[in-house]
Amino acid sequence: MEIGLDPNLIEAGGIILSWHGLFSVIAVAVAVVMVAKIAPRHGISVDDVYSVAVWAIIGGVIGARLLHIVDKLDFYTANPLDIFAIWTGGIAVWGGVIGGFAGGWIYASRSGILRGRLADITAPWLLLAMAIGRIGDIINGEHLAKPTSLPWGIEWTHPGSLSFGLGPTHPAVVYEMMLDLAVVALALWVLPKILRPDGMVFAASLLLYAFGRIFVLMFHDYESWLFGMSEAQAVSVAVVLVTVPLLAWKGKFGRFGPPEPVGPVPDTRRPRAERRRRGR
Repeated sequence: MEIGLDPNLIEAGGIILSWHGLFSVIAVAVAVVMVAKIAPRHGISVDDVYSVAVWAIIGGVIGARLLHIVDKLDFYTANPLDIFAIWTGGIAVWGGVIGGFAGGWIYASRSGILRGRLADITAPWLLLAMAIGRIGDIINGEHLAKPTSLPWGIEWTHPGSLSFGLGPTHPAVVYEMMLDLAVVALALWVLPKILRPDGMVFAASLLLYAFGRIFVLMFHDYESWLFGMSEAQAVSVAVVLVTVPLLAWKGKFGRFGPPEPVGPVPDTRRPRAERRRRGR
């Protein structure tokens, strides 16, 4: 299979919009809208969802860029001004997930929002957003993969693609998209029925994604970063090592059935006077 599309959808007057950028925006919008639609059934207001989303997006962008910089530290040490040139590309998926989680969790904590419940609601749509974003990666050929002679190998034929000239390679990004969608299905229809308390669906989703990604990344052609692993593999292992004990410690497994609707959305925020007394 061949992909010959120009990686940049728009390139005029110094403005560049890549396919990756376009599908990333679509992915974030879909995730936020879906979480906002579902949240009131679980006692979280739409306004709270949008407020958390703002900080999650900010944290995600920062985290995605920082982890990429750590991965390419030699280059950015020699070219420090390029650290801020995020429009040229260079983000790390795990950095986006971890940074987005941190930004949203901190804001929700300070605002008295039901953090674990919101995280559980977000889990499937976060994975769906990642799958949508991968469409742009597939078109752009940004993630180098190992050569293959299999009939589903992909060859990027546009000179602007990072994978141009490599010949047929594994569609590693497609494998990742399939992993994303598999975890989406589990996070929507299986995990909420067997896991409690709040927050465990999110933790289990991260565990499944991280565990699967350790193996999917073997088809990528990334540089060794730590103990023979790429940076993304090393972070995936770290996520597994964190989420397994967390689920063992706090998770309760059983046939719980779907969560009961909670009715009208309560005001989950602490009164402003109380937050002021607590120094919040």
